Amino acid sequence: MFFGTAILFAGCGKKNPLPDLRETYAATDTKPFGGKIAFSILQNSFPDNYVQSTKLAFEQGVLSYSDTAAVYFCLARNFYTKPAEADAILDYVYHGNSFFLSAANIDTILLHRIFCKVEAGQPVNQQGSYYENTGVKLIDDLDSSAHGYFYKPFTSYFSELNKNYYRTIGYNGNMQPNCTVFFWGKGKLFLHTDPRAFSNYFLLKNDNYLYMQRLLQLMPPEPEHVYWNDYYYRKNRRATESSFSTMDEILKYPSFSGAFWLALFLLIMYVLFGMKRRQRMIRQLQPNDNSSVIFAETIARLYLQKKDNKNIAEKMITYFSEYIRTNYFLYANAGSDDFIQALSRKSGVSLEKTISLYRAIDHANQAGKLDDYQLLSLNEQIQQFYKKRK
Repeated sequence: MFFGTAILFAGCGKKNPLPDLRETYAATDTKPFGGKIAFSILQNSFPDNYVQSTKLAFEQGVLSYSDTAAVYFCLARNFYTKPAEADAILDYVYHGNSFFLSAANIDTILLHRIFCKVEAGQPVNQQGSYYENTGVKLIDDLDSSAHGYFYKPFTSYFSELNKNYYRTIGYNGNMQPNCTVFFWGKGKLFLHTDPRAFSNYFLLKNDNYLYMQRLLQLMPPEPEHVYWNDYYYRKNRRATESSFSTMDEILKYPSFSGAFWLALFLLIMYVLFGMKRRQRMIRQLQPNDNSSVIFAETIARLYLQKKDNKNIAEKMITYFSEYIRTNYFLYANAGSDDFIQALSRKSGVSLEKTISLYRAIDHANQAGKLDDYQLLSLNEQIQQFYKKRK
C-alpha cells in the first residue's frame, strides 16, 4: 500500500508544465513566441551586414540614423507610438529606407497617416474551437505554397487600403490581405498584422522559415545597415494625441531630471533622519510647596471657623514663649518684673510696651473665654514686639 502511494506521488511530481506562451518576439527569446529564429533568418539573409539590435524607441534612435538604404525590422505584440514617432518613421522611409513592422495591434496614429485600417476578423471555423490548423500565404510571385501550424487562427487583416500607395503581398487564413507594402518617397514601409507568423513556433514548423525568407527578398539586397528593434515588445501603453505624462516630460530634459532625482534623494534622507527617536520634552518641575505653612494656615482657619479664641490665644502665647526662650535664653519667672526688664533690654522693645504685652498675656491665661477684640489685641501686640525687636 505504502509503495503504491509513493509511486503515485512520484508520478504527479514529474508532470511536465505547460510552455510559456507569452508573445515577446525578443531576439534572444527561445520560447515558442520569442524571436530567436526570426533574428537568425534576418542575419543569414544579409550575411554581409551585422544586424544591430536596439532597445530604444524609434524616435529616440532616429537621431543617429543617416541611412538612405537601410533595413529596419520590428516585431511586437503591440506597436503604440506618439505622433512625433509616427512622423519620424515616415520620414525615415521617405529617404529610401525599408521599415518592416509586424504587430497584432498597430497604433491608429500611424495607420491614419498612411491611409489604412486593420480589423481583427473572425475565424473560418465556426464550431467554437479556440485552436485550429491555420496558415498564411504570400502572393504567387513570391511563394505559391501556404504555410501553417496548429494554434490560434490568423484572422486580422487590412480592411482599408489606398491602392495608389499600396500593394498586397500576403493573406491570412481567410484569404484577406494581412501583409502589404506602402510606397512612400524613395523607401518602402512593410506592414504585417500578425507577428505570430515570425515566432519560433511557426518558423520551426515544417518549411515555414521560407515564408520569412521570401518576404526578405523584397528588401534591398545590399542595405547600408540592418536593424532589429527590441523595444516595442515591452511597451504596452497606448500613446494618443492628447496623452501627456508629467514624468516623461521631467525626465526628458537633463536639468529637470537631475533636479528631480536630487529632490527625491533629499526627501528620502529627510524621512530617514526624521525616523530617529527624538528626545522627549523635559517637563518643568514646579517648586515644592511649604506644606508646614499650608498646614498651619489650615489649622488656623479651622480654629477661626469654630470661634475657639481661647485655644488660639494659648497657641499664640506658647509659640511666643518658645521664641523668647530660643532667642533671648530667658526661661524662669516669665511675666515677673525682672523677666520683663531683662526682655526689654535684650529685645530693644520699650519697657512700657513689654509690660503691656505681658499684661495682655496674663489676662488671656486667666480669662475663661476671649472675644474677637481681645484676641486681635493680643495678636497685634505680639506682632508689634516682633517688629520692634533688635
